[in-house]
Amino acid sequence: MDKLLLIPGPSPVHPRILDALAEPTVSHVSPEMAVDLSAALENLKKTVFCAGGEPFIIAGAGTLAMEIALLNVIAKGDRVLVLSQGYFGDRMGQICDSFGIPNDVVRSPWGSAVRPDELAGIIARKSHAAVSVTHVDTSTGACAPIREYSDLLKGTGILYIVDGVCATGGVEERMDDWGIDVILTAAQKCYGAPPGLALDVFSERAMAKRRGLSSVPAYYSDILRWLPIMKDPLKYFSTPCVNEVRAFAEATRMMLEEGMEARFVRHAKIARAFRAALAALGFTFFTEEAYFADTLSVVRYPAGIEDKAFRSALGKNGVVVAGGLAETSGKVFRLGHMGNLAFDQVMFAVEAVEKTLRSLGYPFGSETGVQAADAQLI
Repeated sequence: MDKLLLIPGPSPVHPRILDALAEPTVSHVSPEMAVDLSAALENLKKTVFCAGGEPFIIAGAGTLAMEIALLNVIAKGDRVLVLSQGYFGDRMGQICDSFGIPNDVVRSPWGSAVRPDELAGIIARKSHAAVSVTHVDTSTGACAPIREYSDLLKGTGILYIVDGVCATGGVEERMDDWGIDVILTAAQKCYGAPPGLALDVFSERAMAKRRGLSSVPAYYSDILRWLPIMKDPLKYFSTPCVNEVRAFAEATRMMLEEGMEARFVRHAKIARAFRAALAALGFTFFTEEAYFADTLSVVRYPAGIEDKAFRSALGKNGVVVAGGLAETSGKVFRLGHMGNLAFDQVMFAVEAVEKTLRSLGYPFGSETGVQAADAQLI
């Protein structure tokens, strides 16, 4: 039986995208590939509301996209301020350390985010060339107030880097309007494409910073080596993931057909439906309500429900969720609700949770989860 994948990425892949992935492999410098890569690049910019700047689609994962974002805008001696609300915010600091980039990591408690007033105080006291923030941290489900951060950073000359791996395409990010200099993300989460592509969009200001650097500590991750290919996909630097690019191009077509505003609304509605259903069944949430993300939920168990037993039984009932990371391991499950998820899939998942709870001997009211979810989806 096919199982519904509700982890924090990869997200379920729509048949249209799978069909594109299954097309015969063509040459990486063929006219067919050039058409698909060009379309994917142009559509990528539209999904983040970027009129200028440069998009990059490179074989790799979100971690590569993080490296690309940092290494191409940081000069020797530049200091980076990393705003972290969890495991993946900390990873950005670790990447800085790996390349000898001076950095300050400001951590919020897990389940919340760094407050804008904290950021205001830090940038007033200490000089930084760039600020990096994870929009939605996959470990904690916390959604950072990136628009408020942008208001504080405008006019400061500080470059603004947003890690949108678990947000871009599902939670609003307006690159031009909000003064974001780099958005980095990956194909397999809100875009609903298969894993394998690192995605970065650089503003004109960020591109100017890269051009002003004599070199960067990278070869494969140097965007100036990739830029000629992004401008003319018939050229060659390193072999791209041909089939994955075709699938991603189809994924972005689907996004724009739906409309980005409608997509944001759908993600918010599905998030409310899942949380209403789970709350009705006795679950609670690890993330502070003010920082809930529309792309995933980190869920605490009711008393008497054991993590591995629940996730194993849920998997047998057709739904796969993820366990907690680091300090939340064994205490929560992480439920991804992003990408091209449909309302009927939401209801299937809620029914599977109810079936699982019954099998574990946990009492709850008749169809409470299903009714609560349905009320949010009407």
